[in-house]
Amino acid sequence: MRKSPALVALAGNPNTGKTTLFNALTGSRAKVGNYPGVTVERRVARFDLAGRVADLVDIPGTYSLAARSAEEQIALAAMVGLRGNPRPDLVVFCVDATQPVRGLYLVLQALELGLRAVVALTMVDEAGHAKPSARALSHSLGCPVIEVDGRRRVGLPELRAAMTERLGESEPVAQVWRWQPSDELREHIAGVFVTLPGDWPQSDAMALWALSSVGDGDELVGVPEAVRRAVAEVPPGGRAVAEWVDDEAVLGRYRWLDSEVAPLIGAAPDRSFTERLDRVLLNRVAGFGVFLAIMFVVFQSLFTWADPAISLVETCFAWLGRFSRDHLPAGVATDFLVGGVIAGFGSVVVFLPQILLLFFFIGLMEDSGYMARVAYLMDRIMKTMNLHGRAFVPMMSGFACAVPAILATRTMERQRDRLLTMMVVPLMTCSARLPVCTLIIASLFPAGHLLGVFPVQGLLMIGMYLFSTVTALAAAFVLSRRVKPLRAKRLPFVIELPPYRVPRLGDVSRMMWMRSSMFLKEAGTVILACTIALWALLNFPRATAIDYQPLIAGAPSPAVASALENARDGDRLRASYGGRLGHAIEPAIEPLGFDWKIGVGIIGAFAAREVFISTMGVVYSAGGEVDENSATLRQRIRAEIRDDGRPVYTPLSGLSLMIFFALACQCMSTLAVVKRETGGYRWPLFLFTYMTALAWLTSFAVYQGGRLLGFE
Repeated sequence: MRKSPALVALAGNPNTGKTTLFNALTGSRAKVGNYPGVTVERRVARFDLAGRVADLVDIPGTYSLAARSAEEQIALAAMVGLRGNPRPDLVVFCVDATQPVRGLYLVLQALELGLRAVVALTMVDEAGHAKPSARALSHSLGCPVIEVDGRRRVGLPELRAAMTERLGESEPVAQVWRWQPSDELREHIAGVFVTLPGDWPQSDAMALWALSSVGDGDELVGVPEAVRRAVAEVPPGGRAVAEWVDDEAVLGRYRWLDSEVAPLIGAAPDRSFTERLDRVLLNRVAGFGVFLAIMFVVFQSLFTWADPAISLVETCFAWLGRFSRDHLPAGVATDFLVGGVIAGFGSVVVFLPQILLLFFFIGLMEDSGYMARVAYLMDRIMKTMNLHGRAFVPMMSGFACAVPAILATRTMERQRDRLLTMMVVPLMTCSARLPVCTLIIASLFPAGHLLGVFPVQGLLMIGMYLFSTVTALAAAFVLSRRVKPLRAKRLPFVIELPPYRVPRLGDVSRMMWMRSSMFLKEAGTVILACTIALWALLNFPRATAIDYQPLIAGAPSPAVASALENARDGDRLRASYGGRLGHAIEPAIEPLGFDWKIGVGIIGAFAAREVFISTMGVVYSAGGEVDENSATLRQRIRAEIRDDGRPVYTPLSGLSLMIFFALACQCMSTLAVVKRETGGYRWPLFLFTYMTALAWLTSFAVYQGGRLLGFE
């Protein structure tokens, strides 16, 4: 046992009050990272334990230590100290007092492994008279059992005292079996035991874990081949291990729980309110209607309600940029400060309103118990695309912005499900694509009506939304079958439906702060660096063929001076590395109906898709402050012609461009967040590559197919 600080793990089933107890013990002073080798969130907070400093680590909720995936393996690894995890000095198990038998199954497995344990009996207020006696449970289990209520801070002193006492014990903990394995199982346990690596716990219980978890199709990491061969051996009886090991171990544990714990439980708590509400919210018709109404509110908040805050952030950073230009000497240093640093910070902070709102609603739905119902309802639909039921909320949020939507995939337990959702969320038509579509539609498509009733421009906008949704679902279907890490078998969907509770705004607020600060510190630094790099690409070299400074200084009017400044900025952009890159990629994008100027706009759009508009404004010397409603930019787009006299922009090339923007991953912020969530560059590169290839091929088919049909 380490002297200081002590390491205490907090474990238990999902929805047993672990988060509430974690916050109550630590004051939520948590550091957030990932478990070694797996992109699953790991929270650690330091707290005081009778004058001794201790670290509390929150282990993801699990019903059993048996595992088939790397994510499910986390609980065991964190409890016994495998895969880079330090071994805890003590494990505190949260057990729901309303369903103690189910929660104590995990405790029995831990006692078999010889873990030093304390049981925190939670939800005692909901259990009422049905709660089992803590003293009787402690006698049966052989470890302290303390009643706690994290919301009201009841029982915390007693829990701290029990933790301190157990940490002070010096003798090793005995491995306790509450059931007796058969001779056949003991024989097989002995065969696996001798193959256990030296850094694994040397116990029969660890060998039993391997028998229960290792097998064909598992995703476990770090299991030696010798262990796998021993597990795969068929014992003399001729029965395969998978046919009987789980049954014998699970039934043995539950027989003991039924005989020792079940008699201690009173009448089941009254959950009539939850049952009545579920008759509506889980109904295939009424429940789906309520869910759509709730998602409409969430969608409106991300799309519309966040807009004033986003506009305020943009206004503040724009003012700061103007203030800096007005009070600093003109030159490259000021341009770097304004266009690189200030604009870079603005491109990070501008996401905060949507991130905070999204996690506010997710927090309310999770804390109230409704998120589990959402996953249950949507799983019926999402499973046809090999997606998880919880994937619907991030995908729906992607209509507003992919950045908070990708962060929202953390509500999903399995890495494969999170990865697959991340790979398709950027295909949803986010709000940043709207200005691009608005500019193209207004510039190139007539404002008439189809059949004299339906507005053509409005139908095009709706069509782009439908196109992106269908494409995202189709991509999920294909990726889940063709990309090996995403091709893992979809596990049966099992989820607990907890009773409805009043959300705790304090916990929701802490979660919002934790998520947003994590985004600012980790993804934000990558976004800032990319913004500065992109600024340099579009601003160097700064030399132009014409010396504009004397012309601007001697301009007869402010309007003429402004026009000359726009022309200078346009010449600089065309001569920049970004402009040269636009010329370089023109042969690749010409088959899509694009010229080099659109190429420069596509490069600029990596900062954010809507930057395409301001970049095109500079290219066409329409000014850098243009937007999708700029009449000057629209006119110059319509008037642009090729060397042979043909117009550059036609409705067909405009449709091709909208499809390209709908499918291409033109957003470094999205790539930065995917890099943060996956812990490396592999998946961001895959996302960028497959989306760019999909965008090019689809735009090529639309443009060249349209030309063959005579639409050019």
